[in-house]
Amino acid sequence: MNTPPLRDYERTVHFADTDAAGVVYFAHLLRFCHEAYEEALAQLGVDLRQFFSNAGLMVPITEAQVRFLQPLYCGDRLRVTIDPQRLDSSRFQLTYTLYNARGDRVAIAHTQHICLQEQQRVPIPEPLSRWVKSAPEDASDRED
Repeated sequence: MNTPPLRDYERTVHFADTDAAGVVYFAHLLRFCHEAYEEALAQLGVDLRQFFSNAGLMVPITEAQVRFLQPLYCGDRLRVTIDPQRLDSSRFQLTYTLYNARGDRVAIAHTQHICLQEQQRVPIPEPLSRWVKSAPEDASDRED
């Protein structure tokens, strides 16, 4: 059973987020996604200080991808939605859709995460396992 949808993450694009051309610097889009991920974890009741302390369970990002659709500028309002997807028993993917204030999609990003404990794969823990949706029929516990 999946948890109810989480609130979208919203923020304003700051001058420090932009490059010399006045648009959001590409790497900052991933930072916005990670901010949304942290907010989602907090909404799930995860203690962020403990989660990111690397004490025991680690959930590193193993892949990241961003597709830019429209530019973002200083002062723009930004909304980020997250769609979690279970890939296998220890891995999940988050798909982020970023929107401007008009509701236009401006970017789509994906991050893949793996759950590790003592350098070994472990099952996705609660409450994350309730959050991520079941894998598609063709997904498997592949070693990569």
